[in-house]
Amino acid sequence: MTLSEDLNFCFPVRELSNERIKMTPFKASIHSSPLCSIMSAHPELWAHMPAGPFQTVQDFNTNFLDTLVHHDPGMISFAIIDKTKPPSTADDEGELAGMMSYMNSSSVNLCTEIGYIIILPQFQRTHVNSNAVGLLLRYALQVPSQGGLGLRRVQWQCSSVNAPSIRAAERLGFKKEGIMKWHRVFPGGKDKAKVHNGREMPRGSLDEEDYARDTVVLAHCWDDWEQGGRERIQAIMNRQH
Repeated sequence: MTLSEDLNFCFPVRELSNERIKMTPFKASIHSSPLCSIMSAHPELWAHMPAGPFQTVQDFNTNFLDTLVHHDPGMISFAIIDKTKPPSTADDEGELAGMMSYMNSSSVNLCTEIGYIIILPQFQRTHVNSNAVGLLLRYALQVPSQGGLGLRRVQWQCSSVNAPSIRAAERLGFKKEGIMKWHRVFPGGKDKAKVHNGREMPRGSLDEEDYARDTVVLAHCWDDWEQGGRERIQAIMNRQH
């Protein structure tokens, strides 16, 4: 079923699911409080991102959902529900495991990017990330006659020092295309989450407490998908461990 209520995304949106994971459009009234209650104790979850960490539910809703997501037709965030865990309430299908987004999407260029990936600590190194990314890839790259959007490119960008993110992308069939040097500034990066997430700015910069991010660009394109990518993703999603 396609969802349309209050969504400002340039492509049709629907819930995505398999036997382990459900991806549902993120709703502040349902998902923000339980997500923020865990994220507030783990600021390192935002260490390699240009936004965050967020200190309160209001901070997250205002400065992430309202500012970055809801006003951008190229972006939508999904709540990740782990269906293998007991539901929190009678209305749930499982336990909230994190958040993942389509971003930098274009209906003209038939492309999107998977980003702002937050996997809560207790769900890391489980089936959650691979199944969530797999569902987003499948929906993006499958042709419309098979229930997908028929996009031609799904991108993945991350900091050059975020080795786990690069490994995860490559394991899921994304191919490294290059590095954009000095691509982003991390304001206050030297102290952000107490994690080294970039490199020092040159002398004479306006704020030498900032860090710069060199960005690795990877992509999983429609021809990659048709030439074995679909089967590779499905095999990874089918793994029991």
